[in-house]
Amino acid sequence: MAIAVALIVATVLTAGVAGYFFAPKHAKAASDEGDVQLARIEVKGGYSPSNIAVKAGKPIRLLFDRKESGECSSHVVFSDLGIDLALPAYSTTTLDIPALPEGDYPFACGMNMLHGMLQVRGGGVSGSSSDSASDSGLEEASRAHPGIGAPRGIEADAADGDQAIDQDDESHAREIKQLWIRLIIGVVFTLPIFIAAMLHPFLGHMIPAFLMNPWVQLVLTLPVMSFSGWPVHRTGWLAIAHRSAEMNSLVALGTATAFIYSVIVTIDPTIVPLGSREPYFEAVGTIITLMILGQLLEAKARAGTGDAIRKLIDLRPSTARVVRGSEGEGERIETLPVKEVVAGDIIAIRPGEKLPVDGLVLSGESSVDESMITGESMPVRKRRGDDVVGATVNVNGSLRYRATKLGKDSVLSHIVSLVRSAQASKAPIQRLADRIAKYFVPAVMIIAIWTFVIWWIFGPAPQAVHGIVAAVSVLVIACPCALGIATPLSVTIGTGKGAQAGVLIRSATALESLHAMKVLILDKTGTITEGKPTVTDIWPRDLDDDSLALIAAAEQNSEHPLAHAIVETARRRSVPMLQSEGFNAVAGQGVSASVGGHTVVVGNLTMLKNQRVNVAEDAPSALMGQAEEWASHGKTPVAAAVDGRLVAVMAVADAVKDDSRYAVQELKKRGIEIYMITGDSRGTAETIARQVGIEHVIAGVPPEGKAAKIVELQRDATVVGMVGDGINDAPALAQANIGIAIGTGTDIAIESSDVTLMSGKLTSVVTAIDLSRATMRNIRENLGFAFGYNTLGIPIGAGVLFPFTGLLLNPMIAGAAMAFSSLSVVINANRLRSFSWHGQARATDTEGVSLPFEDSRRGDSDEEPTDKNFPTMQNNSKGDSIMSDSQSSQKDSSTLKDPVCGMTVNIQDAAATRTVDGKQYAFCSAHCAAEFDGDTQKYTKA
Repeated sequence: MAIAVALIVATVLTAGVAGYFFAPKHAKAASDEGDVQLARIEVKGGYSPSNIAVKAGKPIRLLFDRKESGECSSHVVFSDLGIDLALPAYSTTTLDIPALPEGDYPFACGMNMLHGMLQVRGGGVSGSSSDSASDSGLEEASRAHPGIGAPRGIEADAADGDQAIDQDDESHAREIKQLWIRLIIGVVFTLPIFIAAMLHPFLGHMIPAFLMNPWVQLVLTLPVMSFSGWPVHRTGWLAIAHRSAEMNSLVALGTATAFIYSVIVTIDPTIVPLGSREPYFEAVGTIITLMILGQLLEAKARAGTGDAIRKLIDLRPSTARVVRGSEGEGERIETLPVKEVVAGDIIAIRPGEKLPVDGLVLSGESSVDESMITGESMPVRKRRGDDVVGATVNVNGSLRYRATKLGKDSVLSHIVSLVRSAQASKAPIQRLADRIAKYFVPAVMIIAIWTFVIWWIFGPAPQAVHGIVAAVSVLVIACPCALGIATPLSVTIGTGKGAQAGVLIRSATALESLHAMKVLILDKTGTITEGKPTVTDIWPRDLDDDSLALIAAAEQNSEHPLAHAIVETARRRSVPMLQSEGFNAVAGQGVSASVGGHTVVVGNLTMLKNQRVNVAEDAPSALMGQAEEWASHGKTPVAAAVDGRLVAVMAVADAVKDDSRYAVQELKKRGIEIYMITGDSRGTAETIARQVGIEHVIAGVPPEGKAAKIVELQRDATVVGMVGDGINDAPALAQANIGIAIGTGTDIAIESSDVTLMSGKLTSVVTAIDLSRATMRNIRENLGFAFGYNTLGIPIGAGVLFPFTGLLLNPMIAGAAMAFSSLSVVINANRLRSFSWHGQARATDTEGVSLPFEDSRRGDSDEEPTDKNFPTMQNNSKGDSIMSDSQSSQKDSSTLKDPVCGMTVNIQDAAATRTVDGKQYAFCSAHCAAEFDGDTQKYTKA
């Protein structure tokens, strides 16, 4: 009869737990306040209400009224929208969200333990499911962050970032201080009971007798239970009340059960059988103390995950030296707070100073260390007309530049915004952990119920005591917190490390997808090559200035890099720049215009033939062969006609980036198939492809055809990535599974991408892939720790080993295992902080000899790649040579002074080297090397 009653009670309790936690939750409708829909959410051990119903097509305002402290609920995260909003304790925080498309938008606390749902239903915007995160309306909403997530009345700019970081720092500091106090109280009052209970069987004569008195143990346990454990119990029972039980709920249930049982046997031991009168105060105190220790470790880990954003924001100087007046009117320099600088102000920068804002160089010349933005260690030469970025460091010269981008429009603020949005997003792999966590706590409660029943029915005497001990152990050893933090910690650290390396990853989804990429398509111009073509050959050699002026006038309205090269050639020859009319550009062919009464056509042969220019009649027979030879060397022939007659043919070359060949080699090592896509002719494309080691070439593709080529490669479910930099690459970047934009490219390309490479180097793609693989490996390890502890711990806590060993897990040991599972995840996630990368380390020639790029986590081989078969190239015009790859790889610890900028350079780490008349020169950057090549005699004079 007793067995039947126990089974019936257990069944009823199981049904009650399942129904209580999994029954549908009623959604509370937001109130219509005219321009917005308003909902107030109380944050106290959960979200009340946890389900909010709003209408599509109308802005939403959520008021989060947080009535507690503690790390768990200190943030609210809308992962689909890229929102991570800090919620200060005991205050109300406003979150404004623009109109959303129909669907479900989950939100959770920063530790992924408390959950809610924003249900968007009906009119205004066409419907979409919660899975359609790529919907245009949702994209618009998520792209707007941090404006979405900005607290009301605070503009989403750099100041917002400062305030958010300050609030986070203050909140973390308060939380950690409180946890330390609670931990110390817990240790002080628990340690005497623990020593008495654990050591009494061995050192009974040395243990004070009063410590064995249950009433003394009760008095010592009360401060631990009521003070140290108060946040645990408060949060845990409130979470149960909100039907969203989490880790605190399990510990609250377990310790409350053990404490009540211990109080009963202390007050009236006769209520229970003689062999069951032992209290468990030491277990209660130890479990709560270990719980506080775990929370302290997690809080400290959480405080460290914002380091990437904090370091970026801290890069900005607080003041700027602004030029006032003019030289003729008594010029003066005023030191102003950066926030008072306005667009158009002239900033004066001395050697060693940080640049306060973004701008355009007006005068002066210097090397600027941009490593904090791009991840590249070599300084970049800056001169008149060059863009500079705020927070970078002026190395050795003086500059004056005009402020152009301030506040939220600056490059640094854009980076901070992207990093913050990525860290708030949720990786697809986390959905598995979320689904499990949803059912985890109720399942553990049900397991604890049946554990007690099984011990009551089948266990040895005293059955009730054994049942309580086993049930409490099951409740305590389970650790859903480890599941909750397994993915977010790794994603936060991974995206932060990417930002430090100059790789901006827009979302956790992009971070995860990178590791699965099998095919990578590279645009040629500006991606594999520098994107800054120059005219290398002209026919006829004595082209008159009048003809060149007409050609340059037709090209000056074109945005094409080839046109820029021709215009720059005219400027170097001081040819007057004429005005053109009737400008017309034909994509993939060329341009035409009317200049000074003349009809000018510039482009490829197709363009000229379509304009009825008889190329064959005007061109010498040898010219066509010369043009073919130019193309075979990777140069692009450009023809020009005036009034229907061919007047010139120019060869324009775009140098291969110095790291392109090496990057292709490394990508192949990682099992990635490389394609090059370009609108150039097949001859020119194949020449460039051979230089960098690419076998698959897709040439002659118009801008609108690039996306179609990607679709073809995606047909067999292959994950395809695309790297590009121009406006014409935007559709292809959007079509690819992973769009990777060169940071030096257009804003449209960057906005269409999932990843931005701030340095513009292809080796950053290798960094992105290595970082993705390291992060995903780390996440899988974290989930392994979390699932492993629970898979093994819960059965052991239930007592499956008792029939074989006669041992029942002590709840204190279960508490220690619970704390250690979270500690393991925290420690393992922090291993990602050791991820390292290296920028350019030695020179390459114009043929693309590779540079060493090392990464502590790179793929299949730990050997440094070299290309010993590549020949030494001679520069006939200068008489100097560029060292071969095998020569430059020799270790040389000596240093030389860069003759251009004056920096001391370690030879083996030099960006480039030259040897002239037997003397070696080393350069800190490719820009200094280019300056040297432009006027060798100037820098080689004794």
